[in-house]
Amino acid sequence: MTQIPRVTTTLLLALAGPALATESSIKLPTQTILGNRPAAEADTLPSASSHVSSSAVSPFNLGANLSESLQRVPGVLALNRQNYAQDVQISSRGFGARAQFGVRGVRLIQDGIPLTMPDGQGQPALFDLDGMQYIDVLRGPLSALYGNASGGIIQAYSAPAPLHPTLDSRSAVGSDGLWRSRLKYGGQHGDLGITANISRLETDGYRDHSQARRDIANLRLDWDIDDASTLTLLLNSLDQPETQDPLGLTAESLKEDRRQFGGNAEKFDTRKSVQHNQIGLNYQRRLDNDDQLTIVAYTGERDVQQYLGFPGGDSMNSQNQVVPGSGGVIELDRRFGGGEVGWLRDTQLFSVPVELAAGLTYGYQGEGRKGFVNNDGRKGDLKRDEFNRVDSKEAYLISTWALTNQWSLTAGVRHSRVEFESQDDFLGDGSDDSGSVDYRQTTPALGISYQWSPALTLYAAAGQGFETPTFQELAYRPNGSGLNFALQPSESVNTEVGFKLRQGDTRVDVALFYTRVNDEIVTGVEQATTERSTYANAGKSTRRGMELAVEQQLPYDLNAYMAYTYMDARFDEYVDGNGNDYAGNYLPGVPRHSLYAELAWAPAGGFSTALEAQSLSKRYATDNNQATAPGYAAFNWRAGYRQELGNWALEPFVRVDNLTDKEYIGSLIVNGAGARYYEPAPERNWLAGIGLQYQWR
Repeated sequence: MTQIPRVTTTLLLALAGPALATESSIKLPTQTILGNRPAAEADTLPSASSHVSSSAVSPFNLGANLSESLQRVPGVLALNRQNYAQDVQISSRGFGARAQFGVRGVRLIQDGIPLTMPDGQGQPALFDLDGMQYIDVLRGPLSALYGNASGGIIQAYSAPAPLHPTLDSRSAVGSDGLWRSRLKYGGQHGDLGITANISRLETDGYRDHSQARRDIANLRLDWDIDDASTLTLLLNSLDQPETQDPLGLTAESLKEDRRQFGGNAEKFDTRKSVQHNQIGLNYQRRLDNDDQLTIVAYTGERDVQQYLGFPGGDSMNSQNQVVPGSGGVIELDRRFGGGEVGWLRDTQLFSVPVELAAGLTYGYQGEGRKGFVNNDGRKGDLKRDEFNRVDSKEAYLISTWALTNQWSLTAGVRHSRVEFESQDDFLGDGSDDSGSVDYRQTTPALGISYQWSPALTLYAAAGQGFETPTFQELAYRPNGSGLNFALQPSESVNTEVGFKLRQGDTRVDVALFYTRVNDEIVTGVEQATTERSTYANAGKSTRRGMELAVEQQLPYDLNAYMAYTYMDARFDEYVDGNGNDYAGNYLPGVPRHSLYAELAWAPAGGFSTALEAQSLSKRYATDNNQATAPGYAAFNWRAGYRQELGNWALEPFVRVDNLTDKEYIGSLIVNGAGARYYEPAPERNWLAGIGLQYQWR
């Protein structure tokens, strides 16, 4: 196998990964330069970052939800909503906490291909967890160099093909009719590496009206064209039909029966169907002067049909005027694509070693949107018909300067232009709601690090970020029909100081951060009494806090890990449309304290087990801080055994979550419509499975 170019030999991580990962990762220039060499003793990246290795991506878990891996990352809140119609809930330092479905404010990337649309909305279900080798998470000021909606960066990298052809199957069953099975193949065939997997998940769901089925297929082809160039093809497909949506619960219904569906979920048969297919190409070439050229292109389609919990027909307001409805059945026909041309160079400027990265990116999202009346779970009359388009154009320049043997500087700037356009094709209500808006922003960032000793690195960083509203957030006005073009992007100023210690079997990361946000995007004030979610701009908010991650190898084959986050996130200025002043209130959905801890034991012989603890403090569900979810602590246990028999390997495993059978709120729907804020977590539940592998060698 020929040597992989230098651009793929750098990881963005805080904890060094295995050597194989450093040779096979598909990276963009931005991902490369905002990283450090894992072979180095100290991590010199001037920003908080975390590396989730392959062993932590699926340590005897279901392997279907990104929250299983990210719960161990400080500063990141990753919650399983027990609702496959809405996916997991992910936020980073408060960015994305408002998302009622999908992910906002946090950028998702897999193998250099964005899983976040140009409007800023991401879908974590698209990550290839079965083929994952490791995940890198970047937080802090430098994340703004990724452009729009970069409050945090979650970057996943699939494993390259193994040298010997390998067939791997894994099946698991669990509580509430849960069943998942996957089949994976990988092998190196001359200059071509092949990895592929298919999987199916089925569940009755913890709550009533929450059945789901999810089919996923992924393919990665790596071709070593010659000694200087590689080409990678990535194919991803997801099919999730008729996924039931139990909706959130009010405080009263939660007390009555935490397993029941919320609101009119059964009456209107709330459900969601998704089909998603995409293809991506990544070409990398090392030029004669050892520059690195990267060309990325991708395209895909996403079709969604969703039945909401209300009719969505015309209604009358308090002045006896007809208010046009937008439909309680939503159909989205989305086509998307884009690409990047990037350049990377090692050089000297003013006699100082410098690494430079520059590039141009383009993203397109075109979406036909229709709304129909929901006639008790059946599609009725057309109430909305429009075509929405987003174009994103960006240019970036990033550099790292080795000022001395101890001091290094990282500086960069990214200019973004995001254009939204809507063409209204439904004129039956007598109005044309077509329109457009153009957002432009330049986001600089600067970081400096000082290597105090071979084991200890100190750093400081500052930067500016921005986040446009997504098309879903623009979709409805507080009054009337059409897109809410009055909604403005939020802008942030981020600062951070910290240190990283790598001393033998001890790893410590500490970060202190301060973020100021202007025009914070929040859910509209009328959500407690209506069924439709709208969005507005608050005044200003502040987030200040600390992140701590400690890992220690102990005697007797024990390993301890802890991640703790303290965050004080409040509105500084915010008067809602009804004149209520929320200045001083806490941001909803953001706990002040969060903790994940783990004690693992892995003696020689293939057996391993671990005890996990996860705890969140009280969270607020609304901007007025009147509805809350109490804090909790939950404990989990897992165990597994790997036995190799010639070419075969057998791996049975079991896990039990919520050992103490505690009742608690797993996730919140911030400012949820109809006061349905609460999504309860399951009581004690179990999972058992077995993996079987065969390798030709």
